[in-house]
Amino acid sequence: MAEFPTITHVALTVSDLTRSVPWYEALFGAKPVLDEDTGPFRHVVWLVGGTLVGLHQFPDLANAEPFNERRIGLDHLAFACTNRGELAEWETRLNELGIANGGIIDAGYGSGLSFRDPDNIALEFFAPPG
Repeated sequence: MAEFPTITHVALTVSDLTRSVPWYEALFGAKPVLDEDTGPFRHVVWLVGGTLVGLHQFPDLANAEPFNERRIGLDHLAFACTNRGELAEWETRLNELGIANGGIIDAGYGSGLSFRDPDNIALEFFAPPG
């Protein structure tokens, strides 16, 4: 059996692409590589490192409540930082963008910087210990 494959893409369901797309464009510092209406949903996608990060908007949301990581499903999406110094740069950038965040939290397994998108989806920048 081959080695377990890497993650190629992640898709997050949002309530309003007109609100979320500019927010993610500012966060990623880039325009999307794809914006397409597939019929069942519209999706907008960025290439982040080697991973595609997509936003989906469905015309018939099953539930319009804001994201809550305590429900079954996604807990959070984390973006890799090389070290704590890079994490501090991202804290500065989030503050410049006016994106509320929890500040850098250090733990034995690494350091994290948590924040949320317009639908309350939990996001994080993460650096390994050391």
